[in-house]
Amino acid sequence: MLAGLLTLAFACPGVAQNPETNYDESKVPEYKLPDPLLMSDAERVTDAATWLKRRRPEILRLFESHVYGKSPGRPEGMQFQVRSVVTDALDGKATRKEVSVRFTPDAAGPKMDILLYLPNAAKKPVPTFLGLNFYGNHSIHEDRGITLSDAWMRPNAEYGIENDRATEKSRGVARSRWPVDLILDRGYGLATIYCGDLDPDVDHRHVAILGHSRLGKTALWAGAQDERFALVISNNSGCGGAALSRRRFGETVWRINTSFPHWFSDNFKKYNDREDELPVDQHMLIALIAPRPVYVASAEEDRWADPRGEFLAAKGADPVYRLLGTDGLPADEMPGLEAPATGTIGYHIRRGKHDVTEYDWQRYLDFADRHFKK
Repeated sequence: MLAGLLTLAFACPGVAQNPETNYDESKVPEYKLPDPLLMSDAERVTDAATWLKRRRPEILRLFESHVYGKSPGRPEGMQFQVRSVVTDALDGKATRKEVSVRFTPDAAGPKMDILLYLPNAAKKPVPTFLGLNFYGNHSIHEDRGITLSDAWMRPNAEYGIENDRATEKSRGVARSRWPVDLILDRGYGLATIYCGDLDPDVDHRHVAILGHSRLGKTALWAGAQDERFALVISNNSGCGGAALSRRRFGETVWRINTSFPHWFSDNFKKYNDREDELPVDQHMLIALIAPRPVYVASAEEDRWADPRGEFLAAKGADPVYRLLGTDGLPADEMPGLEAPATGTIGYHIRRGKHDVTEYDWQRYLDFADRHFKK
């Protein structure tokens, strides 16, 4: 199995933790999760057709209205421009492509820059991972052929950001989160679904989306809405991502809405310190991805993201996955450290902090093998 590699440039501010944050499991309040298989009119969902035609659209609308807002459709006049193609990148291991996606016909208008690596060993269109990054495409590898982003960046001297812009010192600063050579050696990489419209070497039927932290929230919401994503991966996504809001453990709805009021719908602020009034919780977000494979990953020291809440959300989606004929999440209790549970829903908690590590990537590659190599 072979795949290509894409990253997109985004920046994310840090989080100031509330000194009153709860990290005590005994202080988690009692709560009752909304039943993903119970319609708003109290009708029980007992078959796949009812889920797909009625309950899934109902839950999707609830998330749009109360949490994330409604995503815009494809802009009129969106254009793709292939800016460079190098067929002997990474010592001949890969073909590197850079593509600009312009959202309007105006050449000076908003755009998104794509970095795509395709393994040269590929004999046919390849399955792909879609991954977003925080500090520009140049940050994921030292490859000097990658165009240095000219986008605004959050100040970070350690990452070579000067006057809110990347410098040559910024190259490869996030490489530990993007083990490109490992991915290519395994016959994988990362790419974007939109390249499937543009690049015949990308297999648009097998696109996996993944994200870390805030971008893990993005990956889950994108995967819930867009069924073209064949596999979804959440890495340490926490509050507003894979973690149950009702637990109020680590980052809470109030904290995230206070720190980042622009991330969510204005309606979400109504649930600050009132999580029990939400008509949804994050297990229902994961359920929207069913029956497609989804993987949720946590880190032992990342209590801010509530690892147990992430596991419980994955487990809470299990009834929907089983209703749709899959094996769901094969674990009734939270697995031990670095002991993954993998069915159509996968979960692991590893040692260490809030990050993406080689251990995480090895599990994601194994998970993709399981589902893309059938």
